[in-house]
Amino acid sequence: MNALLLAKALRDPGSVLSLGSGQWNALIAMARAEQLIGTLAHRLAGLPLPSAAERLLKDAREQAVFVRRQALWEAERARVALNGLGIPVILLKGTAYAAAGLKAGVGRSIGDLDILVPRQALPGVERALLASGWEWVKPDPYDDQYYRRWMHELPPLIHRERDRMIDVHHTILPLTARQRPDAAALIGDCVALGHGLFILSPEDRVLHCVAHLLADGDLAGGLRNLWDLHCLLEEYEGDQQRLRARARMHGLAPHLARGQRLAAFLFGGGGAPVRLSDRPYVARLLARDEWGRETRPFTRLAFYIRSHWLRMPPLMLARHLWIKSGSRTLTGQRTSHDGRPGLQPREERTAP
Repeated sequence: MNALLLAKALRDPGSVLSLGSGQWNALIAMARAEQLIGTLAHRLAGLPLPSAAERLLKDAREQAVFVRRQALWEAERARVALNGLGIPVILLKGTAYAAAGLKAGVGRSIGDLDILVPRQALPGVERALLASGWEWVKPDPYDDQYYRRWMHELPPLIHRERDRMIDVHHTILPLTARQRPDAAALIGDCVALGHGLFILSPEDRVLHCVAHLLADGDLAGGLRNLWDLHCLLEEYEGDQQRLRARARMHGLAPHLARGQRLAAFLFGGGGAPVRLSDRPYVARLLARDEWGRETRPFTRLAFYIRSHWLRMPPLMLARHLWIKSGSRTLTGQRTSHDGRPGLQPREERTAP
């Protein structure tokens, strides 16, 4: 068994009506592990489900409502903090989907608040957030320098009272990545939501999702990101040639094509064919067992190595991993799964 069970339930909600109790247990476990339980709950709403499953899914729908409200409140707090700087505050990922009422935001799990601002505005943004109660997450000098010099975002900040994280981006991929999206175009073509908040253009929403899924990471939790992409593509009403041209401008054309094939294969109506080169991606995306645990360790390792290869040149990568491994040995600090300077577990990310 693998996560194809979950993909099928999202694609065709009626397929769950024939599931036995063991399959229901597996479906719920996989959905939780992939942070898709709220999405699944909304997809299955109104179907005649087993009472135990319906109770769990009802709770998930209620939790998703709370998460959405909390995410939008955090976005509003950021807007207030940055008011007066004269810059657009562009919401990204789950908060953007929820704020814009997009299909991808229905039931979606939303963690940190991600925003995009012009790079030249970062000093002012940083000062405003610090003055409004955010603070650095246990800063380490190497981590701080790494983020500021090479990453696409400031070091993460957490609010001292609300314990909520904010990631302030100035572009959508690390500066060391093989692709270099046009940050000025991303910001220049953003769309106003009102009240000082913005989201990316329809094309750039698709392409940011593609970049996050396929150009920046090891596909851990990739089914949620692929579902986002599927929903964004379904709602995209623009010209496909414009989307492809925009992808070429950002250096993401091959990733867009692969993302479209994967989304059609797993979530499209007919199970569209994929290329031979896509099959490792499918295997990685579906690598869950009936307990929700990750499987295919060698496939996961291959994508972990790939994520580092995409992120930075070999010599820089070797130096980075050497420094981080020494840091962990001396201080116990962790490195994140995608090789960025590590964040501590949530219970350790409190103010000193």
